[in-house]
Formats: sequence, C-alpha cells, structure tokens
Amino acid sequence: MPFDRRVWQESKALTDAGWNVTVICPRGTTRDTEPFDLIEGVEIHRYPLTAASGGPLGYVREYTTALWRMRRIAFRLARTKRFDVVHACNPPDLLLPAVRGLKRHGAAFIFDHHDLVPELYESRFARGRDMLYRRTVAVERVTFRLADVVISTNGSYRDVALERGGKRAEDVFVVRSAPDLQRFQPAPADASLKRGREHLIAYLGVMGPQDGIDHALRALAALKERRRDWYATFIGAGDVLPAMQRLAVELGLAEDTEFTGRIPDEDVRRILSTADVGLAPDPKNPLNDVSTMNKILEYMAMSRPTVAYDLVEARVSAGEAALYADANDERSFAQQIDTLLDDPELRTRMGAAGRERIETGLSWDASTRELLRAYDRALEKKRVRSRLPNQA
Repeated sequence: MPFDRRVWQESKALTDAGWNVTVICPRGTTRDTEPFDLIEGVEIHRYPLTAASGGPLGYVREYTTALWRMRRIAFRLARTKRFDVVHACNPPDLLLPAVRGLKRHGAAFIFDHHDLVPELYESRFARGRDMLYRRTVAVERVTFRLADVVISTNGSYRDVALERGGKRAEDVFVVRSAPDLQRFQPAPADASLKRGREHLIAYLGVMGPQDGIDHALRALAALKERRRDWYATFIGAGDVLPAMQRLAVELGLAEDTEFTGRIPDEDVRRILSTADVGLAPDPKNPLNDVSTMNKILEYMAMSRPTVAYDLVEARVSAGEAALYADANDERSFAQQIDTLLDDPELRTRMGAAGRERIETGLSWDASTRELLRAYDRALEKKRVRSRLPNQA
C-alpha cells in the first residue's frame, strides 16, 4: 500500500465517506518500505515479508510468517482502538481466522475475495485436486463462514460465494476493480517509443506464472513471420520477468521487444497513449477464466483495443473493446493482433467503446457505491448481533 491500487482505492473511498481506516500490509522491497505511514488520512502499518519460492511449501512458509506478523500488529492496535469492521482480502484465505478474536470484541468481518485460491493452486501448480487443493477448499469454506459480508470482484466470484461458500445473496456485493480515470488520462503520443517501426504493441501488468507472458512472446514470434513493422513494450515486474527476458532472446525477439520493469505513471500513460494494441495473454485455466484482468480495464481507460484469449470474464469486461483469440492458441492470438494492426478504423472504434464502458457501468464510482452498501450491511449485522444474548 498504496501500490496495491484496488486496496488504496477502497481505503480512500472509505475515508471520503467518513471512516477511519487502518491498513496492515507487507513492506515493499523498493517502495512503500516504511514500517508506518499516514497518507491522505489512511494509517498504514507494514511488516517485513520474504516472498514465496520453491513451490507450495514456500507459500506455506510465507503465509505462516505473514499471519503471525499481521496478528501481532492487529492485537497491538486493538489495545488502543475499537474496530467496527475488519476487512481482509486474499490470498491467503486465512486472514479472517487469524484475527477471529476481534469478533469477540464486536467487529464485523468483511471478506474481500480477490482470488479463487483453490483455482489458483490448481492452475499454478498443476498437481490436480490433491490433499493441498482440498485444504484450500476447506480454508476457503471457513473464511466464508466467518464473514458477515463478502465482497466479490465480479459476477463469477459472486456465484462462488453463493454456491461454494453458502452465503446469502443479501450478504454478497460485487465491487469491481476499476482504473482511476484521473491516473489513466491520455498523453501526447511519442513516436520515438516505436523504435522506428510503424506500430507499438503494449503489455501492462504483473508478470507471474499464470499471466501468460510466454504466450504473448510466442504469439509475437508468430506475428514476426508475417510482418516486422511493430515494436512491443512489456511494462511490469514479477516472478517470471527474468525468464521472460531470456525467452524473448531465444525466440529471436531481442530487437523487437523491451521490458521496462515498474515505471512511473507518466511513462505508463505515454506508452499506452502511443500503443496501437494492448495485450491480455492470460491463458484459459480454472482461475483466469472467471477472473477480472485489471490490464484489460486499464487499456480500455486509455482507449486502446485489446487482444485477449476468449475467457468468460474477459468478455464481461471488454465486450466489443477486444478481439478474442481461440483459447491458448498463440497463432490465433497473433492473427488477432495482425487484424488490429491492419485496421486503424477498427482500433479507433474499439478504443472508444472501451472508454465508454469504463466511464459508465464499469467506473470506480459505481464500485464505490457497492462498497459502501457492503459496509452498511456489515454494520447492520453487527448491530443485530450486539442485541442478541450470549453471542460472541
């Protein structure tokens, strides 16, 4: 925080509505490193954390350490503060159980469901529905049971809360992630970013194993067989960044691509304002098919058309603002990029359609209204519980 844009937007929406907001989160490695910050009225307490490595057991170590440190901070703060609501986002699905004691002191619990952890495990490790998968389902079930209110990031996640989580419809609210339109404002195009080529292709986002950077690179290698009038810029960082830089070299794309790492917002705006196409190469798997990809919304906010695989929630987000490739077919993905590069009028129409969708039904203003409704419901349930005898 505040690098986590969704949590920052939620925190600001709540402070604007009169709430006092305290955040407990990990420290960053190169930014957001201070143990304590007070930023625009949001109190932030950070703990040190080493990211997972080495497969599932690495995540067990990371989450165990994080939960212990979060719990220590939470109960230290509880000595001097009264919390009306505890709002936890996942992964992992252990955050609400870790601070269950606060419920005995009257706090309501909101579970902000960012990721489907069972599907994340299934998609990332390809170990099938083994013992660890079943454990993730069991822990998710406990978290749903403890939560007074569930915030879902889209309709597919809401269905999980209702069906797998057994929640009542009146206790589940869809708060979609949405780009901050003050942050995503068009900037003058910069032709130098194209490195002398006619077109610029852009990727913006996290670079993890499930994000499909390898799909994008293989699609660009296939595109290069057809045409060489483009340059591609990959913005972002993550676990697989070094491996993807090596893969670009192996595929003969060293002179056609660059990886910027994380860069300032003004540079992001300049690149996206110059780009002809935005890439969303997230492959179809149990997690990605039903997850909302922030990169798609951010391309739409910048009036850029998108190429994506044909995923359920990608279509919900982008509608006519994207072209959809056959699932996990890199040559089909290349063909859709080729189609957009050949048709400037189509790119303009799709970009305008995307921006309109963001400004209307997918805006953060709409999400803010649902967030505040979720808090009203949590307080209502807290008041009812306080009037009942012998309740924890």
